[in-house]
Amino acid sequence: MRIPLTLNVHRHDTDNRTLVTLTGEIDLNSAPLVHASLERCLHDGVRAIDVDVTAVTFCDCSGLNAFLYALLRTASAGGSLRLVHPSPALERLVTLTGSGSLFLTLPDALGGSRPPSQLPPIYEAAYGLAPALPTRLGGVL
Repeated sequence: MRIPLTLNVHRHDTDNRTLVTLTGEIDLNSAPLVHASLERCLHDGVRAIDVDVTAVTFCDCSGLNAFLYALLRTASAGGSLRLVHPSPALERLVTLTGSGSLFLTLPDALGGSRPPSQLPPIYEAAYGLAPALPTRLGGVL
């Protein structure tokens, strides 16, 4: 019998901005927790949400759907939602789905966070610094 892995959510508010740190796997079982946590931020009046996904070890389409839904809800409330410190796998997921430019930004949640030594491809694509798609099929992202 497989023991389900857990997803931990930690929230840190500063003024009208919040940093939500996710740790673990985001899949069909844990995506509702992501959805509820981000929805709660809006309910509490927070309009600037940074989601630190540094410690997310897995994210499938259920997790991406939760992020996209939260992005739409936040934008309709006049706010912003950013994914910061994404893993290469999460960067690849949002790149393949074409959603990277919607909410992936340079890692600066709450200021003072580590800057990247080199911009990952998703940032270049999001800011028009390089083509959004590889130049050849099967190329490295």
